[in-house]
Amino acid sequence: MNVVESIEEVRKHLDGAGSVGLIPTMGYLHEGHLSLLSRSRENDVTVMSIFVNPLQFGSTQDLETYPRDLDRDLAMATDAGVDVVFAPTPEEMFPRGYATNVDVGRIAEISEGARRPGHFNGVATVVAKLFNIVRPDRAYFGKKDAQQIAVIDQMAKDLDLAVEIVACPTLRESDGLAMSSRNVHLDPQERQAAAVLSKALFAGRDAVEAGERSGSAVAGIVGGIVKHEALARLDYVEVVDPVSFEQLDSIAGQATIVIAAFVGSTRLIDNVDV
Repeated sequence: MNVVESIEEVRKHLDGAGSVGLIPTMGYLHEGHLSLLSRSRENDVTVMSIFVNPLQFGSTQDLETYPRDLDRDLAMATDAGVDVVFAPTPEEMFPRGYATNVDVGRIAEISEGARRPGHFNGVATVVAKLFNIVRPDRAYFGKKDAQQIAVIDQMAKDLDLAVEIVACPTLRESDGLAMSSRNVHLDPQERQAAAVLSKALFAGRDAVEAGERSGSAVAGIVGGIVKHEALARLDYVEVVDPVSFEQLDSIAGQATIVIAAFVGSTRLIDNVDV
């Protein structure tokens, strides 16, 4: 496995490489990331980027506390068969004088975007740079971050980027909790309580399968379950269109139930398609 820090180096390694799969990550890898690597084996070469993107954090504190362990990540990437790890510094990605920002419009401003202003534009900016640096044929993202996938798909279409966006299933722990790098911040009691997010989402999905078509009624079912968990504090729950992420009053076709909640001081997100 080759580990490179500069844009010039990664391009040299990929020159004439055949088909390329890219897995953008912020590190602190878990089994969910490794499942993306398994999908990327359909390519000749798999590149994983490890970069904690400062543009997508709303506060310096959140950026500083994001979990990091590059040595652990590199060991896991080696065992998983990654061909190239691109681990740039912030100065490499955003050198002095950098000024460009990718604004994806309304889809970046609603739902999760309304609670984290500027977050998705920061995501779109760094992913656009990674696409231009690596020039992948396919890029792989986990569906836990469903709105992020929708934003990136919108950006890729709008900018005519020649990359296929591959959405991969959310991997869950045995109790249903979606795998996330942020789970490391949960103490044992909080970790047990955090399973309420998936429990609530699955109850919402069951209600839709049983015939409930009111978006607000489904959201009420999901939110009510979370509110009964003493260690959890609901941020929001919405039933949205899976492409536009506009809220749905009535469920007439495909929909996604999205949720965000604090468990202790850790903010977690999750979703389920219905």
